[in-house]
Amino acid sequence: MKRYELIVIGAGPAGLSAAIEGAKAGMHVIVFDENARPGGQLFKQIHKFFGSKEHKAKIRGFRIGQMLLKEAEEVGVTVCLNATVLGIFPEKRVTVRYADHIEQYSGDNIIVATGAAENMILFDGWTKPGVIGAGAAQTMMNLHGVQPGQKILMVGSGNVGLVVSYQLLQAGCEVVALIDAAPRVGGYGVHAAKVARYGVPFYLRHTIVRAEGKDQVEGAVIAEVDSKFQPIPGTEKHLDIDTICLAVGLSPMSQVLRMSGCEIEDTPGGLVPKTSEYGETTIPGLFAAGDVAGIEEASSAMIGGRIAGLAAAHRAGYLPEDSFKQQAQAARDSLSQLRQGMFAKENRGRTDLTETEEGYALSKNLLAKGYVEEEELKAFPAANASVHGVHPVIECTQNIPCNPCQDACKFGCILVGRQITNIPVVDRDRKCTGCGMCVASCSGQAIFLVNDDFEEGRSTVTLAYEFLPYPEKGQTGTAMDRSGKPVCEAEVISLRKSPATDGTALLTIAVPKEFSMKARAFRPNGGDK
Repeated sequence: MKRYELIVIGAGPAGLSAAIEGAKAGMHVIVFDENARPGGQLFKQIHKFFGSKEHKAKIRGFRIGQMLLKEAEEVGVTVCLNATVLGIFPEKRVTVRYADHIEQYSGDNIIVATGAAENMILFDGWTKPGVIGAGAAQTMMNLHGVQPGQKILMVGSGNVGLVVSYQLLQAGCEVVALIDAAPRVGGYGVHAAKVARYGVPFYLRHTIVRAEGKDQVEGAVIAEVDSKFQPIPGTEKHLDIDTICLAVGLSPMSQVLRMSGCEIEDTPGGLVPKTSEYGETTIPGLFAAGDVAGIEEASSAMIGGRIAGLAAAHRAGYLPEDSFKQQAQAARDSLSQLRQGMFAKENRGRTDLTETEEGYALSKNLLAKGYVEEEELKAFPAANASVHGVHPVIECTQNIPCNPCQDACKFGCILVGRQITNIPVVDRDRKCTGCGMCVASCSGQAIFLVNDDFEEGRSTVTLAYEFLPYPEKGQTGTAMDRSGKPVCEAEVISLRKSPATDGTALLTIAVPKEFSMKARAFRPNGGDK
C-alpha cells in the first residue's frame, strides 16, 4: 500500500489549490480525479472572474486552470486522472479504481474536494433528448466547440444560468427566453444586463410545465406560478425551442465524506460535512474544501482549498504555528471579502433588500427584467454623463465583490475603495484618456466610454465586444438599448484588441448624439449576433 502525507480527492480549483499549498510546505502530495483532464469546471469557464487582483479577478476561468496546473507541476504535485475514489476507510485508507485495476493508498491527511453536481427538476418530458444541464451546455460549447441547440430555453436566473446564457449567445445560439420561479433575478445584475441587452426576455415567477415533441424537444410550455410555486392555470405560454437548459442549482458531492464516518449536516444547500474554520471534519486529518463543503463561487473554492492545504501542512508538522496562523488568517481575510455585499451567504433568498449599502435604491426593473432603466440610473453618479470629452459611464448598481476597474485606471478616474463591494464612483476632476482598459477589465461588461464631443450631431460609445467575427471599421449595424431594443443605426469607428484585453475587443461605435446614453450593444448588419 502506497503512503502519502497528503491525498487530495478532486483536481478542481479547490483540490489543486490545496495540493499546491501542501506541496509548497514540503509535503508528498498526490491528487486523484475521475475525469480525463484536471481543472474541474475551470476549463469550461471562458468568462472573467470577479473579486480583486488576489482573487484572480478579470482573468478567465480556463486561464486560471492553466495557472493552477502549471503551479502544481512546479511544486511537484502528482495528479492521477481517470482515477475514481471508491471510498475512504478507517485509518485514512483510500481505495482508487483505475480502468483495469484497483489500488489502495494510505494518507496521513486527506482533503476531499469533489465539488458539486447539477440539480434537475422534474416536468413532463424532462427525459427527452434536448433537456440538458447548464454545465453540459458549457462542456459542449467551450470544450468541444459544439452548439447545444439552435433555440434555447434557459431555466434559472442565478449566475450559472446568466453566464451560460451569454455564452450560448456567443456560440451563435438563440436564447428564446430565460425563466425562473423566483420573483427576482438571482445572479449578479451585470450578468443579467449582458444577456438582456441582446434581446433575451426574462420571465420571473414562471416555471416549465412540459417539454413538447415526440422523440426530442420541439417546444416548451411555461406558466406563471403562485406564492407556493405552483403553475397558475390559464397562464401557459408556448415557446418554439429545441433545447431546454437547466441551471437550477448545485448539490455538494459529499458521498465519499458521508461513507468516511465524519459528521454530516443537512443544510438548505445540501448534505455537507461539519468542519472547523480550517476545513477539518470531525475525523482528525480529514478535510473538506470547495463546493463539497458548501456551494460558493470558484474564487471562494480556491481560497478554501488553500486554507485546508495550509492546515494539513501544519498538522503534519511542516508549518510552524506562527507561520500557519499568519497565512491562514490572510487567506480567511481574502475569503471574507468575497462573502460580503448583497450576495453574501446570509442574504441568499432575501427579497426584502431595497437599497445598496450606499443608500441607492435597487433597480426594480433589473430584478424583474434583467436591465436597469435609464431613469433608475440617474441615481448613480458614475452612470451619468456630466462632463465634456470622453469619460467612463459605469452601470454597476449592486454591491458585488469586484474592483478591477479601479486597478485598471492608472489615472485615478475610477474609485472603489478598500471595500471591494463598494459601488464604483468616477472622479470627475481626473481626466479620462480614453484608453478603455476599464472597459476591458470589467468582468461584468458594465463600463462604457462615452464621447459626446466626437463630431457634430454624433457621439461615440466604446463597449466590450466578445462576439465573432469581429466587425470592421466603417461597417454599419444596429445599436440596441439595455433591453435589447434597436434604437438607431451605428457605425464602427474602431475595434481594438490586444493581449492586454484577453479576448475582449474594445468596440467604438458612432451613434446620433441623443442615443449616447441609450446605445449599449451592437449587432452588425448581416449578422445574427
